[in-house]
Amino acid sequence: MISVAVLGASGRMGSHVIEAVNGAPDLELAAAVDHDGSVADAARAGAQVAVDFTVPSATEANVHALIDAGIHAVVGTTGWTEEALLRVEEHLKERPELGVLIAPNFALGAVLSMRFAAAAARYFESVEIVELHHPDKVDAPSGTATHTAMGIAAARAAAGIGPSPDATTHDPEGARGAVIEGVHVHAVRLRGLVAHEEILLGNPGEQLTIRTDSFDRVSFMPGVLLGVREVARHPGLTVGLDGYMAL
Repeated sequence: MISVAVLGASGRMGSHVIEAVNGAPDLELAAAVDHDGSVADAARAGAQVAVDFTVPSATEANVHALIDAGIHAVVGTTGWTEEALLRVEEHLKERPELGVLIAPNFALGAVLSMRFAAAAARYFESVEIVELHHPDKVDAPSGTATHTAMGIAAARAAAGIGPSPDATTHDPEGARGAVIEGVHVHAVRLRGLVAHEEILLGNPGEQLTIRTDSFDRVSFMPGVLLGVREVARHPGLTVGLDGYMAL
């Protein structure tokens, strides 16, 4: 049995994680930690793995506290910067037996879409991303879209492909969206949505659209449980659930 603590237990994602852990025969819930609790509660409960679905302002401190406590971490909270990831990577050198997974998205369809997009991006002249989420999401662009853009940019750079063509010279309202490593990303916030992403790739006379849709947060749970089961087998920092999948 793997003993699991859930940080952000009363949140939208945390409650689903608790239900998924309770329903898994090889996992047991050690602690449900809310905003009035701390990582120390998870340590006292004997948790081996902690799942963090808190808020961007708290998640890095939580991960460092988990490392200090000797607890593996599976993190779904977004808003991570490259500098924050480097700090976690450096901290893990003190505890080389521990694993930390930071995943921009736990939906298996989203993980596969990111990989498919990186594979396809070198064959298309143009690429843009549209991400669509519920209006209660606090960060934009989403972590998934940012991770997708970075994977696309890396694949295009490795193939020697330049930026997508764009003759825009006047955009005072920012209609062309954010630019992440040369890839345009557009964020939609709309009531009724959960989590959706479209990767649009274009060549003269053709378009490829890769789309993933999560209609319910339960769609993230198979990926979360995969992370919980695998994190101890992957010491160090892993960014992206695809690092644990045979892709």
